Amino acid sequence: YLISWKNNFFLITEKRQDIYSVFFFKLKMDSSKIIIKSPGRINLIGEHIDYNGGYVLPGATDLFIQFTFSNSKKNYSEVYSSVIDKKCKIYFDNLSKREIQWENYLVGSLISILKKRKVKLENFNCLIEGNLPLGSGISSSSSLICGFIKGIDQLNNLSLNNEEILSISREVEYDFIGLKGGIMDQFTIINSKKNNLIFLNTIDNSAEFIKSDLGDYKLLLLNTNKKHNLSDSEYNKRVEECQEALKIINDSGYNIKFLTQIDVEDLRKIQNLMPDNIFNRALYVTQENNRTIQSVEHLKNLDLKSLGNLMYSSHDGLRDLYEVSCDELDYLVDKTRIYDQILGARMMGGGFGGCTINLIHKDFIDSFVSDVSESYSSMFSLELSPIITSLGEGLRYKV
Repeated sequence: YLISWKNNFFLITEKRQDIYSVFFFKLKMDSSKIIIKSPGRINLIGEHIDYNGGYVLPGATDLFIQFTFSNSKKNYSEVYSSVIDKKCKIYFDNLSKREIQWENYLVGSLISILKKRKVKLENFNCLIEGNLPLGSGISSSSSLICGFIKGIDQLNNLSLNNEEILSISREVEYDFIGLKGGIMDQFTIINSKKNNLIFLNTIDNSAEFIKSDLGDYKLLLLNTNKKHNLSDSEYNKRVEECQEALKIINDSGYNIKFLTQIDVEDLRKIQNLMPDNIFNRALYVTQENNRTIQSVEHLKNLDLKSLGNLMYSSHDGLRDLYEVSCDELDYLVDKTRIYDQILGARMMGGGFGGCTINLIHKDFIDSFVSDVSESYSSMFSLELSPIITSLGEGLRYKV
């Protein structure tokens, strides 16, 4: 009998005295057909909370980056992205930081993998395709990193589990790229289930999958097409401001590890100890964490109207207290407020550009998109890109 399990093979021979002879061996699979699909992610609510130790409510989109890996007999590896029509060569004996950002996602992943596994990696060819928009706030960079790591794992039979892929991807973004964010994007991309949101506690990574029945309503993303680079923006500054708020809180007599662990009433008691902008950051974090917890209850109770109201409150906080919105995002959210067919809207992602996420009745999508696209183009001289999305599956592969 020949039994296969995780690319390992067990040959069981004839039975002698109730004992089977078992031979274990590995066969190198034909990796020319390894295909990885790595989704983007939406976050219904809980923005900028994952690095503050709170609750977030993300899910994978049905939009994805696709990787096709094959072995190469050359002395280097080559990656071609049809999405941006760019190629890069990678030599395993010369892995170092590069001037071109997207290449750093790949090189950083390889460096981190080799730290985890002291192995000799096979040279490869990789084709990158897909329909996930870049720079739109739905985590295309994390999708690229997670999918690439999964492909290298499968190509080399490294047997990386989800926790190791999460650890490697976080190390790439945090240490190699320099984006000091939390774990929401990577966790969501790796672990999502179709038609579910993830109620994720970013303190201990415990998660509850929330079946998301939106009825006649859809999730509409409106991409501002205002490009942003979070590592060059004020994203890291917000992380530092939250750390400063946490230090002031603890210096005043509290003993908490995360900013979400102080309630609004206690925070207001020490408001005079903080600069205004630092207090505003902390106030937003505590309020947004509470909104996320409330949103889960509204979802479970199918109270989409209340959920939508919290989305609007989230945007107001991101605009006024956290100050990560921009004119384009504010305009798009404000345009939705007059329509009964739209229950909620807010900016999504790191901010300073990217997408809004809108909870909109399915029969109103076409007319709203037509109206808002025309006025947006006139106002900002930018083309608006509408994306109707649903909650998709997490990271996956096939051979």
